[in-house]
Amino acid sequence: MKTYRVAVIGLGVGRGHIEEAWASLPGKFELAVVCDLDRERRESVAETYGCEASDDFDAVIARDDIDIVDICTPPALHVAQVKAVLAAGKHAICEKPLAASLDEVGELERAEEEARGVLMPVFQYRFGSGAMAARRIIDEGIAGKPLVATAETHWFRDAAYFDNPWRGTLKAELGGTMTTHAIHIHDMMCWLMGPVSGVFGRMATRVHAIETEDTASASVAFASGAMGSISACTASQDEFSRLFMAFEHVSFETTRAPYAVGRGPWTITARDPDLQARCDEIAAECAEVPERFAGQMTAFHEALEAGAPPPVGVGDARDAIAFLTAFYRSAATRSEVALPLAQDDPARAGWLAAAE
Repeated sequence: MKTYRVAVIGLGVGRGHIEEAWASLPGKFELAVVCDLDRERRESVAETYGCEASDDFDAVIARDDIDIVDICTPPALHVAQVKAVLAAGKHAICEKPLAASLDEVGELERAEEEARGVLMPVFQYRFGSGAMAARRIIDEGIAGKPLVATAETHWFRDAAYFDNPWRGTLKAELGGTMTTHAIHIHDMMCWLMGPVSGVFGRMATRVHAIETEDTASASVAFASGAMGSISACTASQDEFSRLFMAFEHVSFETTRAPYAVGRGPWTITARDPDLQARCDEIAAECAEVPERFAGQMTAFHEALEAGAPPPVGVGDARDAIAFLTAFYRSAATRSEVALPLAQDDPARAGWLAAAE
């Protein structure tokens, strides 16, 4: 088994990756270097985890002893940095949102095709005993056809959170609560319910002094005929996330843990005792799977060792970016937007104009 040497770029979110994954999975990964423009932060993290510190992104990705580069920088930097990492022959991991448009996602797909390394977007909510059990129950055909879902991201962010040069700005953060916070749960909803065929969205900035939305909702149509609704807010005093899904034979409900939607146990309710027994059996088999970043990075290691595609691929990020593109256009035009977008649709170049 190979131990892969990792560089983490950006130590805001990146520190969470280190704590939950890179420093907790010895034998699979070794944290080699951390890179951040803030000297105090990078040196503190390096001292804590016994690795090198740098403020030079180009020098880090040029190193021959680095296998994986984990990009946790502000969203507007993602595309250029991912391209550079792939061009340097490394595997790239990138936080959300991967890009600001479907056209940019296409650029990254082509860059990956030409590279030695692979690109894995971060969607850590998919990893956890509840999410894994639901995925298996659906894949085995036990749940039946999807009917309806609700996804809620109701969090709290104070003024200090936005006291940052890039937070709350369209140019750097690329969007508000639907992009930065709710992207994970709408990814999970679509991962389990299937492709989206239409979006009607609304957004507003009601509390925070920012450019981006702090309150949003969306009505979703799925290609299967199922329906869904999404709500998101960053001024909720009761801070929680929740996903509920009704299928033909089984319903699923997550816990209210705000930052660990995949964590079990989920409430899984089947239509009859025999189906319930099988669902309970699957849930028990999934009870010990690792969650969040540890779960995703563990699955990534397994994929690298097997020469298999990463557990989350660029196609998954494309679906999330397509949803956001449709959401912001819908909120701007007050009309439903159908997916997939045509290849010549100008919205494929990005949603920032609509968000403004």
